[in-house]
Amino acid sequence: MDTTQLHYKKMTETPVAKLVVRLGIPTTVSMLITSIYNMADTYFVGTLGKSAQGAIGILFTLQSIIQAVAFMLGHGSGTYVSKELANKDVNKASAYVSSAFFLGGAIGLIFAAVGLAVLSPFMKLLGSTDTILPYAKQYGMWVLISCPFMICSLILNNNLRYEGKAFYAMIGLVSGGILNMGMDAVFIRVCNLGVFGAGMATAISQIISFTILLILYFKTAQSSISLRNISRQFKLYLQIFKNGLPSLIRQGLNSISSGLLNKLAGTYGAQISHEMADAAIDAMTVVNRISNFVMCVGMGISQGLQPVASFNYQAKKYARVKRALLVTLLITWGCIVVLGVPVACAPRFFVSLFQHEEMVLDFATPAMLYAMIGQLFVPLFIPLNMMFQSIRKSGMASFLAMLRSGLLFIPILFATTAMFGLTGIQISQPIADVLTGLVSLPILIHFFKTTPSTDQTDEEKQP
Repeated sequence: MDTTQLHYKKMTETPVAKLVVRLGIPTTVSMLITSIYNMADTYFVGTLGKSAQGAIGILFTLQSIIQAVAFMLGHGSGTYVSKELANKDVNKASAYVSSAFFLGGAIGLIFAAVGLAVLSPFMKLLGSTDTILPYAKQYGMWVLISCPFMICSLILNNNLRYEGKAFYAMIGLVSGGILNMGMDAVFIRVCNLGVFGAGMATAISQIISFTILLILYFKTAQSSISLRNISRQFKLYLQIFKNGLPSLIRQGLNSISSGLLNKLAGTYGAQISHEMADAAIDAMTVVNRISNFVMCVGMGISQGLQPVASFNYQAKKYARVKRALLVTLLITWGCIVVLGVPVACAPRFFVSLFQHEEMVLDFATPAMLYAMIGQLFVPLFIPLNMMFQSIRKSGMASFLAMLRSGLLFIPILFATTAMFGLTGIQISQPIADVLTGLVSLPILIHFFKTTPSTDQTDEEKQP
């Protein structure tokens, strides 16, 4: 039995719970390490002061923009790579991944060049105050330099996952994350390079992570990446963009909403004092880091669902897709409860691990509690969103992607800050999470009711 046939057998016959967990755990580990690295970055830079730590929140927005492009190309191509492997067409799968990879590298180079040319106004656009700006520029320079490598790394990572090789995808990201944490300690604590050193550590780790992922792709993937595989068909790029659009919306709106949050936190904080402006931005940076750590477990398991749903839907194994979604929902919710409840019970303690200034602690503590309440509703929409994207229902996936960080969060943010000032900053995202979960629930029920409950056999698929 050849490699293609073995892969088909694994994806369509392995018990779905076992398969989702097997593919989801490496992705979860990758996201946990990345989240831990982000929190380590926040911790080490936090020792330099709240303005320096606030710069991390500003640059998180920039990284979200870069990731939006990478996930669009990675998920958009990966879904079709999985589809073509289900059809046992390796050449077509290679065309999708090669086209996305080289296009992503080109976009990364352009983005880096433009961003570096207008660095100061760009950082202010992302929400930097005058006191945060010098630190944001030091860190932002390195993030932009590493931009092409970051985009290509995420394209490789996602395509490895869609090929069912989540373990190898994990190795590349985890290696970079661990290396980054070590370099943070050396560059900041030993070499006294401050925020500049933290940014340099990020760039070096991204380059090394990219190199590892590229080697692993060449060694393990069924599809191949080469210049000769780049497609000249406009339709192929349109398919990648269309199916990757939910990821672009999801990550793009996250970056826009994060920038708005920083901007309004600084604006309303400045009405009290300049110190309060930086404290509010710093507090929400810490809250978002911890929230993302909790949420990344659910995201990781949901990404384990993606190759399972994509492959089996194409193979017309509809019952397996429904079982896989249900398993993912239950595991995701259980993980968020286990991680989120301790944080909700002792929010000030968890915030104090990253920042000790009383002004920051006082603002972040209630925000942390509200955030954990909102997290309980996340399992209702993230797995569903990723499942629709994986089965190439991009319209519904795009709608769900817009809900949390766009259609709901942005209006809620402006409304709550107008009514409650800084308190609105604390409650806007949790309210959006709760409403997104409630809106997603009938869509989830409709999918289970209307999708066939039986798998179609290979004989039934013949014309």
